[in-house]
Parts: sequence; C-alpha cells; structure tokens
Amino acid sequence: MIGIPIVVRVKPVDDKKLIVNFDNDIEKIYDCTPLLNLPGFSSLNSPAGFAEVRVDAGGYAVVWNDTADASEYELW
Repeated sequence: MIGIPIVVRVKPVDDKKLIVNFDNDIEKIYDCTPLLNLPGFSSLNSPAGFAEVRVDAGGYAVVWNDTADASEYELW
C-alpha cells in the first residue's frame, strides 16, 4: 500500500460519527458534524439520511447520495 489506504467498511454511529475501516486494518472514528452546514450535506441532519452511508465503489470515498460524500483522504 502506498499513500492513503482505501475504505473497506463504514458504519454510522450516534452523534453524527462514522466508524471507518481501511484496507490496512486500521479503524478510525470520523466526526461528520463539520459537514452538516455545507451545501449538499443537509440530508445528513436526519437520522435516516445519515444512516444511508455506504462505501463507494473502489473504496475511495463514503457516500450518502449524489451530492454528499467524503473521500478516503478526508476520512484518513
């Protein structure tokens, strides 16, 4: 592995945080609170919208919808 590892798993948890697992077996907690006021991220304010997070194909981001995503670089 060279550079930023890719995301292999993501799990939403309380308080708008994500548990993110990378391909190097490291797990991190990412706080999404700073994203909530950015354009395109308003759907994350609802618990149902936030829970829709998934790993993008290839593991280079986590996504919620067509406008809300966070790259592996940001999550790392």
